[in-house]
Amino acid sequence: MRLFSKFSKRDLINIPNILCYIRFLLIPIFVTLYVRADSPKDYILAAAVVLVSGLTDFVDGFIARRFNMITEFGKLIDPLADKFTQAALIFVLIVKIKWMYLLLILFLTTQLFLLVAGLFMLKKGSKLNGSKWFGKISTTVFYAVMLVLIAVPTLDESIVNILMLTCGGFLLLSLLLYAREYVVMYRNLERDKE
Repeated sequence: MRLFSKFSKRDLINIPNILCYIRFLLIPIFVTLYVRADSPKDYILAAAVVLVSGLTDFVDGFIARRFNMITEFGKLIDPLADKFTQAALIFVLIVKIKWMYLLLILFLTTQLFLLVAGLFMLKKGSKLNGSKWFGKISTTVFYAVMLVLIAVPTLDESIVNILMLTCGGFLLLSLLLYAREYVVMYRNLERDKE
């Protein structure tokens, strides 16, 4: 509870952050629906929950920026809601899709790199810039691919592999471009110290 005492009531209870809480609540609902699905209608329903989660993510960001409701707490929980949702999508699909574990490894590598590099730069006294355009595109492609894989579990294996390669390609590109960003940030920080 000490963590929450650092934030004002306005930080904890505003529309964008409430939408983030809803995204967290949608994760177990989606997982339950998907795991129990045994008809095309069930899979569509699970995909609809993911779609609602994605729309909620878009709306909370729009409201926060448009109505100046950006809070430090929101900056903390919004990416957490994204990562937990994305991890849930991969973990449920790993059981049904042969090569999904490769996407999981790439996803975890990217997230671990961002965490370690971000903490390293914060320790060095740098400010982090937040997500970049290529990260947003990668996330959009990720959600689009996952939605298709969840809604249509009977897709031909070659189509599934093409979708996963596309998603993996964007994840890898995002990782490489973020790595370049952190190298530039580090060089600028070192140059400023001279």
